[in-house]
Amino acid sequence: MFGFFGLGSFAAVDQPELEVVHRRPAAGGERRVPPLLFIHGAYAGAWCWDEHFLPWFAEQGFDAYAVSLRGHGRSQGKESLHQSGIRDYVADVRQVVEGLESPPILVGHSMGGMVVQKYLEQYPAAAAVLMASVPPGGLSSSVMRLMTADPLLFAQISMVQGGARDLVDTENAGRAIFSDDLPADIRDAYGARMQSESQRALMDMTFMDLPRRWRMHLPPMLVLGAGRDALFSISETKRTARSYRADYQIYPEMAHAMMLETGWVLPAREIRDWVIAHSDRFGDQGL
Repeated sequence: MFGFFGLGSFAAVDQPELEVVHRRPAAGGERRVPPLLFIHGAYAGAWCWDEHFLPWFAEQGFDAYAVSLRGHGRSQGKESLHQSGIRDYVADVRQVVEGLESPPILVGHSMGGMVVQKYLEQYPAAAAVLMASVPPGGLSSSVMRLMTADPLLFAQISMVQGGARDLVDTENAGRAIFSDDLPADIRDAYGARMQSESQRALMDMTFMDLPRRWRMHLPPMLVLGAGRDALFSISETKRTARSYRADYQIYPEMAHAMMLETGWVLPAREIRDWVIAHSDRFGDQGL
């Protein structure tokens, strides 16, 4: 059972209309926990959560939402995508949160993890989950590692960013985010749904607008990493967890796009079990 909040459901002054996908638990099967709000990474949209995570979490009794940040998916703002920064994406998340009945648990993947970190500089959350997240130190280490260790892969990612999709080798580019066991037809179908990312947001995540730990409202936090992540190393994931005194879990056989991997249910179960185990720590956070 699911609902789709059409464009404009969370509209605010000077804010674009945002696509928000909502999956509800069956009547009588709701858990007494905050709603989950999933925030996608670069080049993606709310669709990446609705493949597996949203329906699964609804079946588990969670009220599950996913937003397409401005310029992504079916949200407005494509014409000004490259002028949108991480702070604009934070405003998008805030817009959705203000439309909910209670503060959600924020789940951010990759760039979405950076958006969650920046959100916590200004606002409280019931809890936060960072999945294969951009670390607090930003993208610099990842960019340098790719440029030197795998320049072909770096070039493929650059082509996606530059809009030269016809020149992209999907098998090679897929190595950045998918494991080898993902069937080629599924990988290519996901790849076809990818889009360019905001140049400004990428610069923000590299050096212009990195998280300021001392300003954050730190809720209970879980950090998840992937052993075969071509973008962020296991050591970076562990440093992220230490920075926020967070619980963490590493999946050695998974790649970057954890919610789309064949083993997606492993991190999904981890989030479910962690939320249930720590629900007494969430408290009564104000919107």
